[in-house]
Amino acid sequence: MVLTGNRIWTLAILLTICFVSTGCVRRRMTIRSNPPGAMVYVDDQQIGQTPVSTGFTYYGTRTITLVRDGYETTTVKHTFEAPWYQVPPLDFVSENLTPREIRDERVLDFTLVPQQMVSSEQLWRNAEQLRQNAQQGFVAPLPDTGRGNVVIGPPLIPGPPPTINGHLPPTGDSGRRGRWR
Repeated sequence: MVLTGNRIWTLAILLTICFVSTGCVRRRMTIRSNPPGAMVYVDDQQIGQTPVSTGFTYYGTRTITLVRDGYETTTVKHTFEAPWYQVPPLDFVSENLTPREIRDERVLDFTLVPQQMVSSEQLWRNAEQLRQNAQQGFVAPLPDTGRGNVVIGPPLIPGPPPTINGHLPPTGDSGRRGRWR
């Protein structure tokens, strides 16, 4: 088979189109809640209010938290499994050589639970029980932080009070005007 000038140009254009129009995989998660309007955090980063969509790069386990006034905070660890075309070595073909865009859309639905209101009498009973336990030497267990019950906070070492440029900050409205207001 002899290639003429027109066939060479046609072949060159087709090869150029194949290499220029390489595909990619667009990954997107959509989070919805009932009722809508909950603030969504994915891996401790604020995404927005439901319904909300965001792109993601890697498959794996994500921590998803939904917060809304009047409802219990919902925290879930969700695992995004890779589809068959993202398993090596097929992922190279789907990411680089497929002549079209592949969309991987994931939708997560959550139903929020209304927050249980505690009566002031029950709150006082719980507080008195905690106080009695503390006086007897019992210590309330730490909440589960997901980090092996390690609570990260400021050191509990007594020391001088904090200062700003060598001056103590004001402790209320002392009538002073200027830099502390």
